Amino acid sequence: MASAKNINTVDPARLPAHVAIIMDGNRRWSKQHGLPSVAGHKAGVDSVHSVVRFASRAGIKALSIYAFSTENWRRSKLEVSALMFLLKRTIVSYADELDREGVRLMLSGRIDELPKPAREALRAAEERLRKNKGMVLNIALNYGGRQEIIDAANKALASGVKSVDEKSFSELLYSPSLPDPDLLIRTSGEMRISNFLLWQTAYSEFYVTDTFWPDFREEEFKKALVEYQERERRRGK
Repeated sequence: MASAKNINTVDPARLPAHVAIIMDGNRRWSKQHGLPSVAGHKAGVDSVHSVVRFASRAGIKALSIYAFSTENWRRSKLEVSALMFLLKRTIVSYADELDREGVRLMLSGRIDELPKPAREALRAAEERLRKNKGMVLNIALNYGGRQEIIDAANKALASGVKSVDEKSFSELLYSPSLPDPDLLIRTSGEMRISNFLLWQTAYSEFYVTDTFWPDFREEEFKKALVEYQERERRRGK
């Protein structure tokens, strides 16, 4: 981990172009504070605001956040309903700030399977922010890495091609315009990738922090960037 004295020494000339984040620990944060799980999700939204704002102003080109996985449907109906309501309310209220920051919104996952109110709010925000020229905020919703690869394979089969290479296959993924993540951050201390960006993170640098997502703000993000900049990227060599 980066030392405390280095927190503010992020080199703006060596920022990762694309950062991906597995936002984990909302429910454990709630339990730690004696609150219902939805309180952790609400607090996590504040962390999203803080991290997106910092990343955009720092000059990071793309930020991908894992908001809801295909496995999350297994949670209680009450929690899933609360998450979908929070998602809709957040994207409606947050679109103005994203627009002011010049952020372009991108959605990855099986978006058409989301409940209609959330789906329509997301698509409307995506369209509204489509022409912005700043950082791309890629939100992974109803997303699974294996499902993304399967969907890409089915697209290839449906097109009638007899073979694909890495480049042509990558163009069939949910967000083909984004470069692969340089840095993957996971909060809450878990040492697993949880079916996130399986194809794209082949050579990403991993950074894991014990901090729960609702407590992950600008200073924690800086620690991850400093450690990233201290590494030598080998890319399999």
